[in-house]
Amino acid sequence: MVHLEDVRGKTRRVLDQIAAIVVGKPDAADYALIALLASGHIILEDVPGTGKTLLAKSLARSLGCAFKRIQFTADLLPSDVSGINFYNQRAGVFELRKGPVFTNILLADELNRATPRTQSSLLESMEERQVTIDGETYPLERPFLVIATQNPVESHGTFPLPRGATRPLHAANPDGLSRRRGGSGNPASVHGRRSVGVGRAGPRAGRSRAASGSAPTCALP
Repeated sequence: MVHLEDVRGKTRRVLDQIAAIVVGKPDAADYALIALLASGHIILEDVPGTGKTLLAKSLARSLGCAFKRIQFTADLLPSDVSGINFYNQRAGVFELRKGPVFTNILLADELNRATPRTQSSLLESMEERQVTIDGETYPLERPFLVIATQNPVESHGTFPLPRGATRPLHAANPDGLSRRRGGSGNPASVHGRRSVGVGRAGPRAGRSRAASGSAPTCALP
């Protein structure tokens, strides 16, 4: 039986470990951990270079989870996210080459720089915790958390996120993140968007959209 006090103490230790690496307001770390415990996902809107990748790596290391990162660009294909069956000429058979989505914590960096087709390739993974490649379905590992980032919509070379892609994502707009050593101490300005699943969210809003699903299997320290 899981006791609430035990969970509170362990989550506090995880947040303390993240705070030792990432400097700034702890809102983004709170949102990420809430999304993980609720079997949900999170999207951060901020300018590049404010510690979003460092936050995701710190969360994965604190929990002992596998971590992968996808840098979304305009020429990224859906198969670059999910994986592909390729023909092995030596063995004479098709083999599965898993994409970076097969992990515990996935950082989808600059999600709105990819085309809507590639953005939508994450929908099945986020909603169903599975990936379909050439008609065959593969389950993803538990827990599975997507920490997506997007640039402000005014930025050059961005595509608006489809409405279906924002529904499974908790909204979080941190005031800014910086690295303890060598990072900028000035908070980055954040622009909120009023849209389905995306907006300027406070702590209560971040907790309100808890997605259904089984509890995470990564052990809290």
